[in-house]
Amino acid sequence: MTNIRFDIFFWRGLGIVLLFQFAAVKYSLAQERIRLTEYGVRANSYENAAPGIRKAIEACKAKPGSTLLLPTGRIDIWPEYSAKKELYISNCTENDTLSKVKNIAFLLENVNDLVLEGNNTLIVLHGKMVSFAILNSKNIKVKNISFDYERPTISELIVKSVAPDAVETIIHPDSKYSIDHGRISLYGEGWKSNSYHTILFDPSNSAMRYSTFTPFLESKAIEKSPFNVRFEGNFSKTSFKPGDVFTIRDPYRDNCGGFISRSKDIVLENVKMHFMHGLGVVSQFSENISLLKVSVAPRENSGRIISSFADCFHFSGCKGLVKVDSCFTSGSHDDPVNVHGTHLKITSIKENKMIVRFMHHQTYGFEAFFGGDNIAFINPKTLMAMGKAKLKSAKLINKREMEIEVEETLPPFVSDGLCIENVTWTPEVIIRNSRFERTNTRGLLITTGRKVLIENNVFYRTGMYPILIADDASSWFESGAVSDVLIRNNTFQECGLNSGSGAINIAPENHELVIGNMVHRNIRIVDNSFILYRDGLLNARSVDHLTFSGNKISWTNLLQKKSNLSINLTACKNVVIRKNSFEAGEPPVVKASKMTNKDLKTDLKVEVK
Repeated sequence: MTNIRFDIFFWRGLGIVLLFQFAAVKYSLAQERIRLTEYGVRANSYENAAPGIRKAIEACKAKPGSTLLLPTGRIDIWPEYSAKKELYISNCTENDTLSKVKNIAFLLENVNDLVLEGNNTLIVLHGKMVSFAILNSKNIKVKNISFDYERPTISELIVKSVAPDAVETIIHPDSKYSIDHGRISLYGEGWKSNSYHTILFDPSNSAMRYSTFTPFLESKAIEKSPFNVRFEGNFSKTSFKPGDVFTIRDPYRDNCGGFISRSKDIVLENVKMHFMHGLGVVSQFSENISLLKVSVAPRENSGRIISSFADCFHFSGCKGLVKVDSCFTSGSHDDPVNVHGTHLKITSIKENKMIVRFMHHQTYGFEAFFGGDNIAFINPKTLMAMGKAKLKSAKLINKREMEIEVEETLPPFVSDGLCIENVTWTPEVIIRNSRFERTNTRGLLITTGRKVLIENNVFYRTGMYPILIADDASSWFESGAVSDVLIRNNTFQECGLNSGSGAINIAPENHELVIGNMVHRNIRIVDNSFILYRDGLLNARSVDHLTFSGNKISWTNLLQKKSNLSINLTACKNVVIRKNSFEAGEPPVVKASKMTNKDLKTDLKVEVK
C-alpha cells in the first residue's frame, strides 16, 4: 500500500515538474529575441542590409513567437539582394505587360507570432521598394520603426520670385534633376519621370491644389548654382507667387508603401512612413488590422512637404475590425484613408457558374472571392442588392477574371451586366483620435456594410470633402453600401479649400434613383464642430435614417465675407436635422429634392423641390 501511494505521489510530482519545465520552455520560445546585428547588419554603415534582413526573417520563421530586434540608427536597403515577389495590389497595379515583381525590404510571408521591434531605427530605401509586405501571416506586430526614401519619387521645388517672363526656383536637395539643352528632367535611382502630375502647396494657408508644371517644361532652364534654377519663358498667364511649393510625380502606380495581404491580426504601432511610392499602406483581403500611432509625414527638418504618392491607408476587401487610432497624416497626394470592397461585373453565366471581371484598370490580378463567401447581386445603375447567394467555389482563371460557382441554382434575375459584391469580406471600422491634414483630396472614404465609428478626429483644411461615403459600380467599382455609421466629436476645420465645398458628402453613384429604396442607411452625424471655409455643410443622396444634430457650426476668420450655408438632400427619408448651433450667422435652408415633408424632421427652413 505504501509503495502504491509513493508511486502515485512520485508520478504526480514528476508530472508537475515536467509541466513547469514545458511551460518554461514555451515561455522561453515565446521570448526568443533574434538580433539583426547577428546577421551582419550594422547601423549607420550605409551598406546594403537586404541579405542580412532576409536571413534574420528566415530564423524568425523557424521560431514562432520570436522578436526580431533592429539596432537603433540608420539602415539602408537597395533592391539588389532584397526579397522579390510578384504582387497584384488593389488600386495600384497598372494595366500593362510590365513586370509586377516588387522589391521588398521586409518580406514576412507565412510567418506567425512575430514582433518586429524597430528600436526607433530609420530604414532608408533606395530605388522603388515596398517597405514591408506581410503575406499569409498571423499575429504580426511591427513597431517603433521609420521608413523613408533616399530619393522620393515626388520632386519638390520652391518659387523664389515670379516675373511674366521668368521664375526663380530652389529645388529640394532630395530631388534629382538634369538640364539638357535648356530643358529640365526629373529622375531618381533607376527611374525617370515621363509625365509630370503636379500639386501645388501654398504655405500661406497650408492648402494643396492641383496645378501644372507645363510652363516650366516649356521654358528654358538655367542652373545658376546647385539646386537654384531659373526658368525663362511665358509665365504671364500663371498665378504663381513666391513661396509656392510645386510637388511633381509621374502618376504611374507600380508600387505601394506597405502591403498586408491574406493575413490576420496585424498591428502597426508607432510606425513612421516618411515617404511611400505608388500607394500607401495597402491592406487587402486581411482580417483585423490595427494602426496605432502610425504617422505618414515627412521627416522632421527634412524640408519636404509630401509623404505619400497617393492614399496613406488603403483597405480593400478586408474583414474583422479595421482600427485607425491616434494616427497622423500630412502631405499625401490623395486620400488619407480609403476603406472599400470591389464590385466585379458578371460577363457570362452557365448553370450555377459565372465569370466575373475586374473592371477598373488599376485593380485586378488577385482573388476577390473564396468558397464559402456570401455574395450580393448588385444592380450597377441603382446600386441596390437584388439578392444573395453563397459560393461553393471560386478561382482566378486569368488576371482579369474569376470563375465562381454558387451552392444552389442561380436566381432567375441574374444576368450579364450585374455586379457582384463580396459581403463576407467587409470590415467594421473605427477611426479615432487622429489628425488628417495637407491633402488636396478628401479625408476619409468609407464604404462598408458593417459598423463604422469615426470620433475625436481633426480634419484640417482637406482639399475636398473631409468625409465621403460613396459606393459605385461604374467608375472605380468600389463597394459597398453603409448600414451603421456614427460620426461624432470631430473637428472639421476649413475643409474644401479647392473643391468649392467642405461638406460631409454622402454620394452613392446610383444613376437611377429608386424612391423608397435607399443605398445607404443609419448615418448619424452628431456633436461635431464645423469651422467653415466653404458654404457646404452636408450633402446626402439616397439615405434612409440620417441624423444631423448637436453640431456646432462657425466660420473661419480666414474669410472677410461669409457665404450662405447649404444642406442638400436628394431622395432621402427619415431625416432628422435638429438642435444644431450656428455661430455663422443665418442658419441654412435645407434644400430637399425628390422628397416630401414627411421625409424630414427639422427646426430649419425647408425648400422642397
